[in-house]
Amino acid sequence: MPEEVVFLFVLTIIGSSVLLFPLVRALAERIRPRAVDAGVREELQMLREDLLAEIQQARREIGDLGERIDFTERLLAKKTER
Repeated sequence: MPEEVVFLFVLTIIGSSVLLFPLVRALAERIRPRAVDAGVREELQMLREDLLAEIQQARREIGDLGERIDFTERLLAKKTER
């Protein structure tokens, strides 16, 4: 009886390995980084630079708005003191 259990256990492991190997290999191929051609790489770099420029512009505008709010608050504070 124990010999049959061991045999079935070994057979199950070998069978599942044979069946799962192609699936695992396909998954590994899918998650492996692929080589990107130069055109796509250049386009991505240009998009990245554009996004960084837009973010910097937005930060400047937010800073300017903060200064305007501070100025307005000071003006209102002076007005209420009089």
